[in-house]
Amino acid sequence: MSDEGNPHVAALLRWEEHGALWRVVARTGGTVTVSMLTCDGGTEVDRVTSDDPELLSFLGQRTSSEEPISPDPRRWT
Repeated sequence: MSDEGNPHVAALLRWEEHGALWRVVARTGGTVTVSMLTCDGGTEVDRVTSDDPELLSFLGQRTSSEEPISPDPRRWT
């Protein structure tokens, strides 16, 4: 499955494409919680908690949508 076919990754990509922000608010073991924020980053609209390996790979070490995507080629395997 490609990242774009993953529902969590697709949601974050759409969020970014529309100018909104997301931030990782927790990483516990193999689980991540991502806060989906308004365009100004001031209001949480939704929150996703998942242990999905594709989402974890997409996020890499980034903590927000304001950070560049990792160039690590292992991220896309």
